[in-house]
Amino acid sequence: MITRNEEGAVGKVIADIHAALDGRDAEVLVVDSSSDKTPGIAAAAGARVVRQFPPKGYGPAMARALAEARGDVVITLDCDDTYPAGFIPELANIVLSGQADLVNASRLGSRPQAMPFANYVANRVFALTARLALGVKTTDVHSGMRAYRRTLLQTVKFDSQGPALPVELLLKPALAGFRVTERFIPYSERVGVTTLNRWHSTVWTFRRIFRLVPLRFSHRHNTSGE
Repeated sequence: MITRNEEGAVGKVIADIHAALDGRDAEVLVVDSSSDKTPGIAAAAGARVVRQFPPKGYGPAMARALAEARGDVVITLDCDDTYPAGFIPELANIVLSGQADLVNASRLGSRPQAMPFANYVANRVFALTARLALGVKTTDVHSGMRAYRRTLLQTVKFDSQGPALPVELLLKPALAGFRVTERFIPYSERVGVTTLNRWHSTVWTFRRIFRLVPLRFSHRHNTSGE
């Protein structure tokens, strides 16, 4: 997880993760850029806390979290209590069993009550754009909960600068030929105040999608035998 001033939620989220893990060999990693009590609460709850302060933004923080992760499977989770920690074992098992290299936990099997209608429509448009422009079938390019095979993260290079990094973290591996699947999850009201800049996120979402278009056709060329 990456955190910034999540003292109201981080303790509960980590406790939920430990309950879901039920003694499995796993580590809870937090890359923290907070000015409140978040890092102390996370450490006391049993997480390994890596400080990134002053804050560098979502992308650099997530890139560091993915690089610091030690397990064979790396699961990302937003630290605002919106995602169900109880699904962690299922997502991890899909990767560990060889069924997929990346599991996207989609919030959009139907419209979540916790998601504003405008956000729901925007996410549907983003997913449709990814399908039309890139040929990648997905329902949720912005999910904050995913399971990645660590070797995938070591192979695919991502641009951590700028908003909307989850878009590239999903679509680029799919275009590179990794096995990507989805599981629908429930989505809850967040704890705390969102720091999302919707305009910048929207612009960067489309930017990240469309700049991957050449990869779609280069992959097709490389696999056609020409």
